[in-house]
Amino acid sequence: MSEQHDTMMYPTIEELLGRTDSKFRLVTLGALRACQINSYFGQLGEGLGAMVPPQVLTMSRKPLSIAFEEIASDKIIATDPPEVTEEEALADSMIPTGEANLEQADLDDAGADGADLDSAS
Repeated sequence: MSEQHDTMMYPTIEELLGRTDSKFRLVTLGALRACQINSYFGQLGEGLGAMVPPQVLTMSRKPLSIAFEEIASDKIIATDPPEVTEEEALADSMIPTGEANLEQADLDDAGADGADLDSAS
């Protein structure tokens, strides 16, 4: 026998807001998880198995409703990303010298091609 809910929306907004620290985090968490669920259902026939299936038993067919039910049952919990130090951010933004040399070689080749086109005219 299926369970009946008192409201049109289950779980209620109040219950969901109690699971996160802000409504913005709730919206972001729900949207991200709904995209994952949608991708999971989309790749089912392909046999890839890389995505995590829904973590709750539900009669709902909509990814966002399933995501909210997962949040309400504490199967999905928002976490903060690890903090990145200024040195790590700077190191990630720098181009290694090998790649810089490749880019310069590409520019030199493009210049040579351009010179050939001008002299052929």
